[in-house]
Amino acid sequence: MAFRGWKWLLLLGRQNTFAKAWRSRRGVPSLRWKRCCHWSAGKSLDPEVRAFLEENTEVTSSGHLTPEIRLRLLTPRCRFWREKPDLWPYGDPFWAIYWPGGQALSRYILDNPRIVKGRSVLDLGSGCGATAIAAVMSGASQVLANDIDPIAGMAMILNCELNHLNPFPITIKNIINSEAGNWDLIVLGDMFYDEQLADGLHHWLRKCIRIQQTEVLIGDPGRHQFLSHSIRSQLHKVIEYSLPEYTRQENNGLTSSIVWSYQPSNSLENC
Repeated sequence: MAFRGWKWLLLLGRQNTFAKAWRSRRGVPSLRWKRCCHWSAGKSLDPEVRAFLEENTEVTSSGHLTPEIRLRLLTPRCRFWREKPDLWPYGDPFWAIYWPGGQALSRYILDNPRIVKGRSVLDLGSGCGATAIAAVMSGASQVLANDIDPIAGMAMILNCELNHLNPFPITIKNIINSEAGNWDLIVLGDMFYDEQLADGLHHWLRKCIRIQQTEVLIGDPGRHQFLSHSIRSQLHKVIEYSLPEYTRQENNGLTSSIVWSYQPSNSLENC
């Protein structure tokens, strides 16, 4: 099975496994910068994992919306684009795809640095770390990247190195349903693919807005699972981007991706 087919297996067929992993990991008791970080500047990576990732991904800055950002991704020139997916030794590599929602968020931040400049930013479900990298490039005062896959955390450090940035703090704990952290901005892309996970996100994001007046931006190309969820009525379209041809081909013909502002009308009520 080529990785292109595997990629869609990840998105459509095995997404429930990933969603269950998010739901099963308990939230941390608080969201303090220093207490929840598993990697930070100066943290060394396991040499064996580093070597594997460097050997089995390609450094690329083409085919997506942010050519300013270099990333290690799985591409048609990589071995595992063609290998059977069960030969990949570290679990499903969701992080190795630059999904359209993340692309839109990253493009929007790079084009509008005022959105993050001098602000604290949480990149939820960070994956390859592109949106967190865009936030650092655009002057965010603090950035925390969150993904429950520890290999994603390691890949983010490699991607920071590619872009000549000191690694930002990274946590691999499930922070959904934890105490609302004091973030100025939360960004998340491509995460509304499972109804129960979406419900949890909806509840937690509302709590963050109610308690901390956090701003929330969501990136999504308009998948059915996202547009059919009740959160859709509380979203405001910020901007829509036409996707590059390569990204269209690798995302089943999706032609655009959208940045949404989440503004629940009842954010001041108890959640």
